[in-house]
Amino acid sequence: MSRYVVIGAGAVGATLAAELHTAERAVVLVARGTHLTALRDGLRYLRPDGEHRVPVPVAAADEVDLRADDVLVLATKAQDAEGAVADWAWRPVKDAAGRTRSAAEVLPVVTLQNGLDAERVALRRFATVYGAVVWSPSAYLTPGEIESPAAPAVGVVWIGRYPAGRDERVERIAADLRAARHLAEVVDDLPRWKAGKLLPILGNALDALYPAGPLRNRAAAALRDEARAVYRAAGESPADLPGETSLDLSLFASQPIPGRSPTGRSTWQSLRRGAPPETDFLNGEIALLARLHDTAAPRNAAIQARLQRAVTDGVPVGSLDESDLRAVLPELDVLVDADGLAEELAGPRPPVLLDVRWALGDPRGREHHREGHLPGAVYVDLDTELAGHTGNPTDGRHPLPDLADLQAAARRWGVRADRPVVAYDASGGLAAARAWWLLRWAGHTDVRLLDGGLAAWAGPLETGDVHPEPGDVVLEGGHLPVLDADEAAELARTGLLLDARAAERYRGEVEPVDPRAGHVPGAVSAPTGDNLGPDGRFRPTTELRERFAGLGVGEETVGVYCGSGVTAAHQVAALAALGVRAALFPGSWSAWSSDPDRPVATGAERGGA
Repeated sequence: MSRYVVIGAGAVGATLAAELHTAERAVVLVARGTHLTALRDGLRYLRPDGEHRVPVPVAAADEVDLRADDVLVLATKAQDAEGAVADWAWRPVKDAAGRTRSAAEVLPVVTLQNGLDAERVALRRFATVYGAVVWSPSAYLTPGEIESPAAPAVGVVWIGRYPAGRDERVERIAADLRAARHLAEVVDDLPRWKAGKLLPILGNALDALYPAGPLRNRAAAALRDEARAVYRAAGESPADLPGETSLDLSLFASQPIPGRSPTGRSTWQSLRRGAPPETDFLNGEIALLARLHDTAAPRNAAIQARLQRAVTDGVPVGSLDESDLRAVLPELDVLVDADGLAEELAGPRPPVLLDVRWALGDPRGREHHREGHLPGAVYVDLDTELAGHTGNPTDGRHPLPDLADLQAAARRWGVRADRPVVAYDASGGLAAARAWWLLRWAGHTDVRLLDGGLAAWAGPLETGDVHPEPGDVVLEGGHLPVLDADEAAELARTGLLLDARAAERYRGEVEPVDPRAGHVPGAVSAPTGDNLGPDGRFRPTTELRERFAGLGVGEETVGVYCGSGVTAAHQVAALAALGVRAALFPGSWSAWSSDPDRPVATGAERGGA
């Protein structure tokens, strides 16, 4: 019978050792420091059925003499795997013939780490490596004590030989895991399962830093979406956990432990104990994979960096607020994809949906809505509800609506103070962005655009009119910056003023609507359509960042105008997704060109700057 040398006495390692010991499998748990001292009196093992004192054999690393029948189980954190492997690989072992060999030559090692790195680290030294994907809600916060709330199974393990395959020994290890109350399945393609496990734990840093809520959920979904894109770029196909397993996961459920409150995930626990977190091997793993394949993972890299700053600053667990999260991932306030929206609509706080189908020269938006719209979506008329009507040409074709009128309209749409809003159209958000901007400007902060609009929605559509229960939102203007004509002129000289119209209108070659052709002197041509990819969705943040950097977006103040302040809002949204706070010139070219005292520039150059 093999003896299991479990290296690392944290939540996963101590739980496994306790269960192996209880199942009468030979085991020694390698610990250190105050945790080791406390464990010498037995592990205080807290379970849903109460407290147990488990006399699991424990030792310091230098107290273990390796035997030929040992199985090394590496249960350290991912960031400690390299050091542990180097420490144990060359320790002497006497084989069955009495010869002294190194552990790396004759003993197998089982790696239990998160991320994608530990197996490769182990294989550099050990001839036989078994990797494992572990699900465990166990927690280690106090020396000598482990909370293990899952029952009847205490954990789930998918295990296989690395880099691929299986053999008799891994089957025996899996059998011992099952005896130790773990659901265990042997898999032939372990790297796929490791990649699949990484997706749901990319949000561990969020769990450690921010309060639970819809915004944190959206952030976690954004990290997963970005990781899937990186996997595609790298040619990786992660396993669908738990969709591909044959295990009966109904046997694995977290239950209350008497007298204990639920704890956070592993990163939360590390911060709580003051221990280094493994974020560099979670979100950092996605950032690394992206860089290796000539792409980028800015969301995961940003969360990785924020967590490390929190460690440096000694930030208590869960103490940062949503404004901090919005600063780290500004696109959370801008976009939601169709899958994320479907999930939210089925949840406890479904967003209000606004259908803002509008296009210059097409007055049939309401008819399009009646013919088919997202379930529950309310039609919003851009011309009458998202614009005012001053009758003064120098105010532009779509001046800002009166605030009282906007509030009354928003309440008709069913907008409530405690519910998010998602706006969409059939043109990549070019019209819906006006609703996004107006509601954000008026103080309703939780407003997003459906990325890709109606075409991205794969779910069912409804027909007919929608009349929701009236909302209660209270609106107050001034929450986003605006420019008047004088301020736009000044910004074109001293900062950066972007013209979001088509390039031929900027150059003055055509002008289908407004009194004069051309552009504001000093403005830079930046057609809004270039924010979108061929699929009608916003381009990835890396591409948007390159686009706007090429246009001169940097540290200076940025303003945007278009024909009448509609598509310019889309440009503001794209910039907001990058963390750039741009001002909108609501009157835009329709206001500027209606004032004969305003100069006009033509051609491809800025002119007049």
